[in-house]
Amino acid sequence: MSAFSAVEVIRTKRDGGVLSDGQIDWVVDAYTRGQVADEQMSALAMAILLRGMSPAEIARWTAAMIASGERLDLSGVRRPTVDKHSTGGVGDKITLPLTPLVAACGAAVPQLSGRGLGHTGGTLDKLESIPGWRAALTNDEFIGQLQETGAVICAAGDHLAPADRKLYALRDVTGTVEAIPLIASSIMSKKIAEGTGALVLDVKVGSGAFMKSTDDARELARTMVDLGTAHGVRTVALLTEMSTPLGLAVGNAVEVTESVEVLAGGGPADVVRLTLALAREMLDAAGLPDVDPEPALRDGRAMDAWRAMVRAQGGDPDAPLPVAAETELVRADRDGYVAAVDAYGIGVAAWRLGAGRARKEDAVSPGAGVLLHKRPGDRVRAGEVLYELRADAPSRIPAARTAAEVAVTIADAAPVAPPLVIERIG
Repeated sequence: MSAFSAVEVIRTKRDGGVLSDGQIDWVVDAYTRGQVADEQMSALAMAILLRGMSPAEIARWTAAMIASGERLDLSGVRRPTVDKHSTGGVGDKITLPLTPLVAACGAAVPQLSGRGLGHTGGTLDKLESIPGWRAALTNDEFIGQLQETGAVICAAGDHLAPADRKLYALRDVTGTVEAIPLIASSIMSKKIAEGTGALVLDVKVGSGAFMKSTDDARELARTMVDLGTAHGVRTVALLTEMSTPLGLAVGNAVEVTESVEVLAGGGPADVVRLTLALAREMLDAAGLPDVDPEPALRDGRAMDAWRAMVRAQGGDPDAPLPVAAETELVRADRDGYVAAVDAYGIGVAAWRLGAGRARKEDAVSPGAGVLLHKRPGDRVRAGEVLYELRADAPSRIPAARTAAEVAVTIADAAPVAPPLVIERIG
């Protein structure tokens, strides 16, 4: 008979107590093996949301999640390894140009990514709009590609932190997604288990982000940096602005197209700036602080690394990308300046158009999305196009138009642009 019970663990946290190492190890393991029921883990997750966890509890919970599965060994990779994780946003295609850019500068990037849910896009959904590209790799394929090209973006394997996979799905349907201890342990258990030597976190702040306030984002970032450091992974975090979508494209294929523009030396200024800021942090964390990533965008090295990465995963980097069947242009009804483009509203519009999913099992439309023609601060004349809506079915457009209309504000004066990078932690 076990020395612990689920009810005892729930009561301890419900009453504001501190869970012991033994309690944490047992409940995570028992839940992974199906000995603790979903309803019991749901109660514990709610207790954690309401009561919080001490740093020692979070560290032990994360270690137990890692121990629930396998850990990859990247010690045989010749280059220094460094990964990046974003907490998710609207138009956040940064992983696509960033991974090959950092690889082109001499590091190896083992990027395990996910799919979109709700108004935030998923990196794997974007890449799957490339004909032939596949997200699922075996461990041997993952490590082999990392050795060969220095860049991998793929789905996490089933045996990597399986406790997190179960708990993540449960949190999504029990109103406990916002619990910072559970967010931090979810992200860091997978990143530590993948075996990377260094990690840069992009913690988004604003209306289109998971964390709406700088204080909450700072707490999450500090928690994750401490977890990574405690496990021997050099970890740093940037708090970055997510009240306005990144770039001009929000969707799947449209974001791939914009990413390729960045790799070709062009693209929207904010996407380029954030890509370079994160690349510099990653190279520094990997022990390559003197390497400047900017020339690699201009001289074609980053593009070469992108093409090699896409081909290695079965994709055709030269193939035409999907295009939605229906397009609607939305025009300004007055002169002025674009005062705001709310990231949440545009994210919801893209989701309504078919670029996102309401449930994990839903399919996404590769060609659907929103293309912005104007950003905050741009001058606009009545009749000029503000944005375009793309969908495969005309029935999707009205709801998307409603969401986007309230997201774009025109005023008599240009707004003051907020900083893209708010703060560095680590």
